[in-house]
Parts: sequence; structure tokens; C-alpha cells
Amino acid sequence: MSRYEPRHIESKWQTYWDEHETFVTSNEPKEASQGKMYVLDMFPYPSGSGLHVGHPEGYTATDIVCRFNRMQGKHVLHPMGWDAFGLPAEQHAINTGTHPRVTTYENIDNFRRQLKMLGFSYDWSREISTTDEDYYRWTQWIFLQLYDTWYDPEISWTDQNGTNRIGRGRPISELPIPEEVSKQDKQTIRDYQDQHRLAYQSNAPVNWCPALGTVLANEEVTAEGLSERGGHPVERRALRQWMLRITAYAERLINDLEDLDWSESIKILQRNWIGKSVGAEVDFFVELPSNSEATTSTTFEEWKSARKSSGLPQTPEGNVLRVYTTRPDTLFGATYMVIAPEHPLVDKIVTDEKRSEVEEYRRRSALKSDLDRTDLAKEKTGVFTGAYAINPVNGEKTPIWIADYVLISYGTGAIMAVPAHDERDLEFAQTFDLPVIEVVDSGSDDVENIGFTGQGTAINSGEYNGTPTQEFKEKITQDLQAAGLGKQATNYRLRDWLFSRQRYWGEPFPIWHELDAEGNPTGNIRTVEESELPVTLPDMDDFKPKGTPDPPLSWAPEEWLYSVAEDGTRLKRETNSMPQWAGSCWYYLRFADNKNNSNFIDPELEKYWLPVDLYIGGAEHAVLHLLYSRFWHKVLFDRGHVSSVEPFQKLVNQGMILGENNEKMSKSKGNVINPDDVVREYGADSLRLYEMFMGPLEQVKPWSMKGVEGVYRFLGRVWRLVTDEHSEEVKLSPAVQDVAMNEEQERVLHKTIKGVTEDIEKLSFNTAISKMMEFTNFYTGQDVRPKEAIQSLVLLLAPFAPHISEELWQLLGHSDSLTYAPWPSFDESKIAEAEIEIPVQVNGKVKAKIRIPAEADQAVMQKSAETNELVQKQLEGKQIVKVICVPKRMVNFVVKG
Repeated sequence: MSRYEPRHIESKWQTYWDEHETFVTSNEPKEASQGKMYVLDMFPYPSGSGLHVGHPEGYTATDIVCRFNRMQGKHVLHPMGWDAFGLPAEQHAINTGTHPRVTTYENIDNFRRQLKMLGFSYDWSREISTTDEDYYRWTQWIFLQLYDTWYDPEISWTDQNGTNRIGRGRPISELPIPEEVSKQDKQTIRDYQDQHRLAYQSNAPVNWCPALGTVLANEEVTAEGLSERGGHPVERRALRQWMLRITAYAERLINDLEDLDWSESIKILQRNWIGKSVGAEVDFFVELPSNSEATTSTTFEEWKSARKSSGLPQTPEGNVLRVYTTRPDTLFGATYMVIAPEHPLVDKIVTDEKRSEVEEYRRRSALKSDLDRTDLAKEKTGVFTGAYAINPVNGEKTPIWIADYVLISYGTGAIMAVPAHDERDLEFAQTFDLPVIEVVDSGSDDVENIGFTGQGTAINSGEYNGTPTQEFKEKITQDLQAAGLGKQATNYRLRDWLFSRQRYWGEPFPIWHELDAEGNPTGNIRTVEESELPVTLPDMDDFKPKGTPDPPLSWAPEEWLYSVAEDGTRLKRETNSMPQWAGSCWYYLRFADNKNNSNFIDPELEKYWLPVDLYIGGAEHAVLHLLYSRFWHKVLFDRGHVSSVEPFQKLVNQGMILGENNEKMSKSKGNVINPDDVVREYGADSLRLYEMFMGPLEQVKPWSMKGVEGVYRFLGRVWRLVTDEHSEEVKLSPAVQDVAMNEEQERVLHKTIKGVTEDIEKLSFNTAISKMMEFTNFYTGQDVRPKEAIQSLVLLLAPFAPHISEELWQLLGHSDSLTYAPWPSFDESKIAEAEIEIPVQVNGKVKAKIRIPAEADQAVMQKSAETNELVQKQLEGKQIVKVICVPKRMVNFVVKG
């Protein structure tokens, strides 16, 4: 008896696809092409544990789209590669003594095997890994473009749609140098340029993890101040770091979301992460203590008078505290100031009496994560510095505190606290018994002014009393600007991107540091010449962190670490490495031209393939990866290296697949399902089909082996629909005949083609599968199955279950793969039914069902209903009050008696 044996079928066709390079995509557009289609999966990290069944969900979805579009004549690009640098591989290497390069490529081999086992139609000739030297050569090149770029917020330009835009990245050579700077030496000019570069160095307060020996991003630290990986203690420490000025692009990153085909939920996540707010920057004069070296003889009134003449400076004087507030209308209610413990002004203003207390508080704050200091901080802590600022609008002396709920990385690192109208400030004021002055009248007897954070009318605000909030905001901002004491400002929650790690397994920076005669860094840097890229990782056996901030590359071989420039200057390489995010920022570009040795992508290929038409991946990358990629892409666009403003036109986040216990799959929970096991028992087509049949793509769904068995049985029914199940060998069923379809068979076929086509276009794969199941059930009951209809089913099924479809296509008499066979078309006129079934109701209750002509009018509907025996019995002896006929839907008799 001929049986469905997926193991033999699937290995046969996977070998065929490899040998015939079925899915290799030429960069030459086909003459018959219906346009290009670039479909991309989010770059996977090849871990040692391999795939679990949650991973192939998105891959299956993209594969269906690609196979469908090939059959529709599209020129399809569907590549795969590996995001293979990073902490996990290095940590594994440290634990096992195996070099990360060895384990990384072993993991890649296993991932590739599993993906091929599942029949995904990737063009493997385009495979890349971020760890390949000919790939990270161009990652380093892009870093040099960032280093060579400054952002001009005032330049005007016109985009591809003819829209006027403001703000663009420009070469550093085009940075205007102020006259007072240009008059000075070359070093001063160089320092000025360095202050404006998109890639710059900063002594930034960072999350340092001694156990892991590296700096961690805020997102990699738990609320308890532990590393997300390993649960190790994390402390705050100031280290020299490379930063990327992503904040310069904040406005464009927000605005350009509008034209993207992304779900609103993802757009909201991005907007919230960027966190735009509009308010005012206001300067407070600080009375420095007598012990301060920065003490000046200038009084508040003298300073205020001078400001009125000179206006607001770009950078405040050393005895001025600049704050950012979204509520300048509450300035009269500011009863204390709070600055971040890391604020540079702390050392200048703290009094001798408070110094030891302040230093101890700063030490404790350094041990907390940003998350612990802000959103999750239940207990309000702080220390008075002993210094006072003077409120510019009323001259009141305002005490300056330090408190860890204010971050140096947000706004100016300083706030004016208005406890009457801010919950956090009120809790702090109540904790430390500080004054509370209400300055906004809620206008309601039922709402207390203290604690009111909405808009109302000004009170206790001098000349502004009685002014509505919005009007007050605008008026006081204008008045502050006229007085040189403030200005309107836009602020973003987004921080510049901390772009260096103290690890070995990452991209080296293409940077040299100049050394003086004693071998100490001078602070000047030089870039590696483009012709000398890539800067490859040195071979090192010892790359274990020593518990200090010195990166492992610090003890690389001297011939790698040091050099001498042509002018005799001694040089030392940058020893930090790039974060894992670097390689995944631009891989979508390299896929289009991965063998190019002279450019990161050919300009004509970039124009042809980009932007990505469909990008599918997990929601865990909905913010950072997408934000970083968009930022890099915009810089490359501004510098003329790419032609599209955005990299990903349509984005879909697939829902998570949970374990059978409805919990997230993890080894610790013992609920991980290995796809190898599923394929071994049921075949790859069953796994693919089940993952799509579980529910909507974007929905969270629990795994069920019974569900896999169910779709396996369905594929068995399709097999028996086409093959002779009574034969010992695989051959065509005698029921499949080359005959014309009758009207009903034709209607079912065209209805199915239309439904499956539209469902794939909407990514509604589960409903497409249901329609094919209905088709199979119908045709299984047909004594004669027209070959044309059966061939169409095989083609419809092919994107979902390609192996069985290829086998059945061959059995139906075709010698070539169906990969590029034309997608079935449907005729709308053949879908309409000649007769339809409708219910007949009496007083709203269904009493019978009748068949009527599909286009029957109300008179025909009523007459057909009245002649039905069951209906006649219900109407007998009753008075018909009203007859309701809804065309193609129902007939209802309203009766009494």
C-alpha cells in the first residue's frame, strides 16, 4: 500500500533544490519579472542549543510569502545569515576553554542544517556572518562614516517625494568653525570637530559588570542591579566609551515612522522609547559656597542684568544650573532643585559640612541600575548639598539636593521640583519636610490643587495669576527668552548609543590612539585608512576578563596593538570592541551584494533591492535593533551611500510560541520542543503547516503535539487524494482523470484559489490552510477528480508544504520543480453559485431551510418559502402580519393566532 512517507520525500527534494540551486537569486532582473520582492527574517543568533520550535514560525511565514511570490513571477530575494559576535559565545569559550570562533561556526553549521531540514527556500549563496572578516570590514567602514559625519539641524533638503525636510548629516569637513575657534591652534579646531561627530568618545557613567568584565546596556541590567545574563552584580562607573549620537536623529526617527507599513503598536513602542517632549530650558543662578574654587563676586541681579543684554548662552556659566521642564508655568512653585549624583556641578557647590554625606550617597547611587533609580524606586532618598539656586522668576533661594531618581543621562541632569503638581516631587518633599506651594488651580471644588498634575489656571504666580496653563507656558517661555534666562526646548528620552564593550569577541574599532613620548595617550586619535580594512581580531588564547575595565584586547600581541605612523608618532589601537548590535545594523544591505570587494553594496543593486519589502521577526527587537538599524540607514542616506530613507517598508512581529504548559519555552522549565524530534516523527511539512495553522501569525500560541498530528493526518489525506492508496507503488489515483470539471467542482476550485491567494497576501496563513482542508474534504468525496483541480491544489499547498507538493507535482506528470510554476488564477464569475440555501423563520425562529436561485428577488423568495411543507405547517391557521425577505439571507414570517 502506498503511504505518505515524509522522511524519504523531504530528503529527496532538499537534495534536488541544493543540486539545482533552485533558490539562487540572480541580481539581473528577469525579463518576465513582475517586480522585485525582498523578504527578510530577523538575523538569528546561532546559539549552541540550536533551534526550538518557536524559531521557525517567522521563517515559515517568510518562506510562504517568498514561494508564493516566485510563482507569481516576482524576482524574489530571500537570504539568511548569522548575528554571531557577542557575549554568549565568548562566555561559553571562557567556561569551556574553546575559542569562540570554533563554537560560533559549529553553531552556525547546526543552525544551517536545521533550516535546510525544514525546507526553507533561502538563497544560501548569499549567506553572511557578522564574524566574517570580509563582512566586518564594511561594519568598520560604516563606523568611519559615522566618525566623519556631523548633524546639521538647520540644513534644508528635499526628499524623494518632493517634501521639504530640515536636518541632515554632513561630512565633518563641512562643519562651520566659529571665528573664535578658527583663530586658535589646530588642536582647538580638532577638539571642536570631535565635539560634533556622530561617533565620539565620552567618559560616560556606565553599567560595569566585574564578573562579565564588560559594560552592559541599561536593557541588559535587571531592576535588582544584576546582569541579565548570569545574575552578576553591576555597578555604575565612569569609563571612556565610544558613543554614537543617535539623539541627533531623534526627530527624523519619529517622523519617518508615519509612512511605514508597521503595526501601530510597534510605532508606539518606538515613539515612547525616543520619548519626545516639548518644554523649556531655564537657567538658575547658583550661590557657590565660600569653599568653592569657582566662587565669583557676581550677584544674582548683576548676572540677570548681563543676561538681558547678552541673551541665553549655548552653554551656561560655571555657576549656573540649567534645567529642562515640560511645565514652565509651574516655575513659581519650585521649592527645591534636584541634580543627579553624577552631575559635574556637585563638586563645585557642595559645602564642607555636607561633603562626606554627599560622597557616601554618590557611592551608593553608583551601585544602582537606572531602572532601579527611576521607575521602580519606591523609597525616595537624597542629600542636601548645602548650596542654593535662585529662582529666576521670583528671586527665591531654592535648596539644591542630589537624589538618584534624577539621571544625568536625561535632560540636563537637573530638575526644578514642584511638589504641589508632581507626584514624585511631592513624595520627596514629604519625606524631607520641604515646602509645597500650589500654583495651578484645578478649577474644581472636587479636585485638590496639591497633587493636581493637569492643566488649569495660574495661582500664586505673580503677574501671571489667572492665566490658563497653555497660554501661561507660551507667555513665560517668551518672557524668559527675552530676558536671556531660558528658551523653548525639545527633549528626548532617547540617549546617545553606548557603542563599546570590554570584550574580545566583537568587531575591532578602526581607530588608533596617539601616544606621547612616555607611551601615554594624548587624547588625539587617528582613523585606520580604508585601504587597510579590515582590522582583524588578533589570535589570542587568553581573553578572560581580569575584573578590571581593561578590555582583553589590551593584552593582545604587541605587533597588533602598537604601530608607528609615517610622521613618527607612536600609535596604539582602540582596545574596546563594538557591541553585538553593530553587525546586525546593516546586514540587510550586504545580502543584496555579499561578494562585493570594492563597496559595501553596489549603488545600482541598492536602488533595485531596497527597501526590504517584508521584515518578520520577534517583538523583542521591536525597539532597539530597529531603532539602531534605522539610524545607521539614515546616516548612510545622508552621506549618499543609500537611496531610501528607511530600510524596512513592512514589518511584522510574529507572536511567541509557548510550551505545552502555556509557559515560555526554556531549558529550565523543561518545555523546549526540538524541531529535529518533530521532523523525525511527522516530517518538516507537518511542522511548517502546524506552525501556520495554530492561529494568527502575530498571536501568542501554545504548542500542541496533537495539533502536529492533526495536520500530519491532513497531509495524508492530500496524499491519498492524488495517489492510488491501494497500490504497492506510488502512482496516480485512478480517480484523478483528465476531464472537465462540473459546475460545483469548478466553483469549489475557484473559491479556494481566491481565498488562499487573498489570505497569503494578508499573511492570514491559518485561514488559508482551512480553505485547503475544505477543498480536500470536498474532492475526497468525488468519484472523479479532474486533474486540473488537483494540480491547482498542489500548487496552492506548495508554499506551505513544499516537499509533498513537489512529489505530487512530479506524480501528476511534471518533470521540473514547481518552484516557478505559475500560481493558479481564479474566475470571479465561476465562484457565484446558481442556487443558495437560506433559512426560513416564523416569528424569528428557524423552521426550515430552502434552496433558491442566487439572484432571486423578494417575491420569488416568499413564494419558495410558502410552498415548503414544513413552513406551510407552521403557517396553518395563523394570520401573516408581515413578511421580511432579506435577499440571499433569509425569509421571516411574522404571524399571530
